[in-house]
Amino acid sequence: MTPPAPQRILMTTDAVGGVWHYTLELCAGLGAHGVEVVLASMGPRPSEAQRAAARALGNVTLVESDFRLEWMPAPWDDVQRAGEWLLQLESDYAPDLVHLNGYVHAALPWRVPVLVVGHSCVFSWWEATHGTAPPTEWSEYRARVQAGLQAADRVVAPSHAMLAALERHYGALRRAEVIANGRNPAQFSRGLKKPSVLCVGRLWDEAKNARVLAEIAPRLHWPVELAGDTTAPHGITDRPDFPNVALLGPCSPARVRALLAQASIYALPARYEPFGLSVLEAALSGCALVLGDLPSLRENWDGAAVFVAPDDADGLVRELAWLIGRPEAANLWAQRARERAAEFSAVRMVTNYLAAYADCLTPRAAAQVESIPA
Repeated sequence: MTPPAPQRILMTTDAVGGVWHYTLELCAGLGAHGVEVVLASMGPRPSEAQRAAARALGNVTLVESDFRLEWMPAPWDDVQRAGEWLLQLESDYAPDLVHLNGYVHAALPWRVPVLVVGHSCVFSWWEATHGTAPPTEWSEYRARVQAGLQAADRVVAPSHAMLAALERHYGALRRAEVIANGRNPAQFSRGLKKPSVLCVGRLWDEAKNARVLAEIAPRLHWPVELAGDTTAPHGITDRPDFPNVALLGPCSPARVRALLAQASIYALPARYEPFGLSVLEAALSGCALVLGDLPSLRENWDGAAVFVAPDDADGLVRELAWLIGRPEAANLWAQRARERAAEFSAVRMVTNYLAAYADCLTPRAAAQVESIPA
């Protein structure tokens, strides 16, 4: 019997970071299978470029809101209103399935199955960046995330490390699986490489830990390029004068692809990275990888990247200098990364999600007690 496939999905997203790129990649792949997606955006509204990218996908209907996301400060009034809005969208569009790229709204009284994807969470982020549990004001967040995870028909994480973190912080999950993120390799290419080290990440983001790369840049023979916003959420612009560093600011996806195509080394000394979409993009672009030594990044790139403890500035200098001084070794690591990246294709991601959707839509047979022959 052919497994059931959804004809229409209600999917949530936000335009803040990697979730948006993941969402559009998944939607594009679902369109090739005839699946319509009602894409409900929350948080800061998409830019005109983001809207255009969504409109270019013929199977996507983008509906926007600016409700605060559940991980933002004092979000709960907005989360309540967002839930009412999402239930109205379910009534208006009659999807076969709801795909939430967040947690809390899984506990709503949906009429169709709900799949939740855990891209990251406050508790695992706080643990990784501060070394402690979050303060007590995050207790309500934890309770609501836990309720959402327990209410979901299926929970997906992009890595085994992220799935383990969800279970560690919010309890055992009854129906959960790992589906790695994917990218279309045709969108990335190896260009004429130049002697440079690139990092894509917000300078102020403790999780990406790009600042440590900027701080050690004067000790390298190659220049360092940092692509990412320098204005923190509290509005303070952080543009110190780092020698040997080019602060490129926010870059469009096309600009990032061009930078990756030219960079010889991609460095991400991250403290927290549930999957690492920029790492995959760098690997597809023929960069040698120097990464923070995290379980999630080891899971995906062990044997295809050089690893450094996130707080080991001297180690980061040592490994980067070693690659800079040995072009043959850098090319070998770049080739290993590119070969590994082939395992994280958009086609594989979409195939796995379609299987997960079908599993959500398949009626469960009633449990039967097996009789023991006399």
